[in-house]
Amino acid sequence: MSATVLVVDDEDLARENVRETLTDAGYEAIEAGDLSQAHKYIDEGAADIVLLDVMLPDGSGLTLLDRIELENPSPPVILITAFGEVDTAVEAMKKGAQDFLQKPLDLERLIQAVEKAHEVVALRRELDMLRKSTTGQVEMVVGKTPVMLQILVEAERASSAQASILITGETGTGKNVLAQAIREMGPRADKPFIPINCPALPDTMIESELFGHEAGAFTGAQKRKPGLIEIADSGILFLDEISSTKPEMQAKLLQVLEEKTFRRVGGVKEISVDIQILAASNRDLKAMISEGKFREDLYYRLKVLDLHLPPLRDRIEDIPALVGAFIRQLNMRTGNVVSGISPRAIEALKAHDWPGNIRELNHIIERAMLFCDDETIDLGHLPPEFQNTQE
Repeated sequence: MSATVLVVDDEDLARENVRETLTDAGYEAIEAGDLSQAHKYIDEGAADIVLLDVMLPDGSGLTLLDRIELENPSPPVILITAFGEVDTAVEAMKKGAQDFLQKPLDLERLIQAVEKAHEVVALRRELDMLRKSTTGQVEMVVGKTPVMLQILVEAERASSAQASILITGETGTGKNVLAQAIREMGPRADKPFIPINCPALPDTMIESELFGHEAGAFTGAQKRKPGLIEIADSGILFLDEISSTKPEMQAKLLQVLEEKTFRRVGGVKEISVDIQILAASNRDLKAMISEGKFREDLYYRLKVLDLHLPPLRDRIEDIPALVGAFIRQLNMRTGNVVSGISPRAIEALKAHDWPGNIRELNHIIERAMLFCDDETIDLGHLPPEFQNTQE
């Protein structure tokens, strides 16, 4: 499927040359000679990709970029700058522009940039179809960066195949949310989803909790108890922070993955289960394999698909979309009527290094909404350390 490119440039000849080049490459092109006309096209949702000149007769193209940044979804923007305007290009990339081109335009380079933007548009269309068929957690895995869009597309495919999936990333990057989204995307959406926080289970209890036990298996085991693996039968077992499990437990989990069977503690009968296993880790499992702390065979059985969630500092351009999702979620939960966030508050959030990742951002927005008596979160509603970034 093709894409529509909005060409925003006040030079008629330049727009005509670009339009002809795009048309020859199979794209549809619409033209705007100033910001006012460009805003109308954005209002109508007519553009999949925006090719934007900085210098326009009624203002700077960066103001349109600011507005596009808050759209959901926001079309990828390729900025056109005059020779030597490197600072402007850098600022635009910080504001969310996907790429920039310098005048005079290299038309081959232009098509390459548009093709890259089209890949993002195609991924979004695929995800839009997915979101229309699901709700909840899928909607919370948001972003405009190609890496996040690709993660969701790959997750959907693996979920449909009911393959094992390993989710990695720093603490707070949304591994649990992604696991819930994978459940919603696949054929096991209405089946049991059993999350297990591996570090929270004491070594003395983890085997019994996972595999269950027979009556008399140990002191206090007065009757048979099914384990979480058995309860997850026909559904999904999510092993959060699997890196904390001991080697002997890893060996038993490997059997479940390979044979789809297990024994209760104190039992002799092999019990068959039909489960999809998702696992998550914030530690480097390959390094743990080298140190002899994690089984290599289990690692490769888990990572039929390996999804690595990047830290928030590496996807700053996703902050507006994430903030919007958190505001909608918190409004429904608390009954608030906050409708948005000011540009200067967004800029302050983007300037933060986010050691706590998305979880930290969620807490900051929840705190801001507590202090917000208006419809819009502003800089003054953020903690003091965010206000200092604007000085």
